[in-house]
Amino acid sequence: MEAINTRLKLVARLKRYKEDRGLEFVDLEREEWMLNYLLRANRGPLSADGLRELFTEILDLTKREVERSGAAP
Repeated sequence: MEAINTRLKLVARLKRYKEDRGLEFVDLEREEWMLNYLLRANRGPLSADGLRELFTEILDLTKREVERSGAAP
């Protein structure tokens, strides 16, 4: 729980930083790069499909939670 909550706080800070500079919050190319990196690094037993599902959900959940919180610290 601590790691997830820390991640949410950091992403909220990043969102504010990007918004203050007129940058897009979500970088789909970066997300795809990260997912491909994790897929190459995965040695199992988690399948490639399982890894994709897990990290896609983590990324999506993080974005939803930051939006819900109004990017509060």
